[in-house]
Amino acid sequence: MRIPITDRLLACAGFVAPGDRVADVGCDHAYTSIYLVQNGIAPEVVAMDVNAGPLERAKENVRRFSLWDKIELRLSDGLAALYPREVDTVLIAGMGGPLMERILATYPETVRMLKELVLQPQSEIAEFRRFIQRIGFRITEEDMLFEDGK
Repeated sequence: MRIPITDRLLACAGFVAPGDRVADVGCDHAYTSIYLVQNGIAPEVVAMDVNAGPLERAKENVRRFSLWDKIELRLSDGLAALYPREVDTVLIAGMGGPLMERILATYPETVRMLKELVLQPQSEIAEFRRFIQRIGFRITEEDMLFEDGK
């Protein structure tokens, strides 16, 4: 059984380094988390969302694909429920740049320990790029795609 993942989320998943432990922040339905595990990209994923409703959908999907041993679900505002060095990569997709900036800036110790960030801001992109540089990361790869009229 294959997970119904959009081209946008597929592009994000393609930037995750194989073998990295991943935190999927704002996981919503957990499709990206499931894809990463199903395809052997990530050995384990911490899928987090700030709202109980999306996390419930994620729980149903993880159960449907029998991935309880590989995907841990957490109710979390941004990186609040993530510990430093618990994962190698943080993936955040489908949020505005200012919200993503707040999430990363609130937990500098956790962010500083990461190997990589996979980010897909949907607004304020120029300012978000400057922010990424200010916190010590650099953009090494990027991709643009057209989806749902955007």
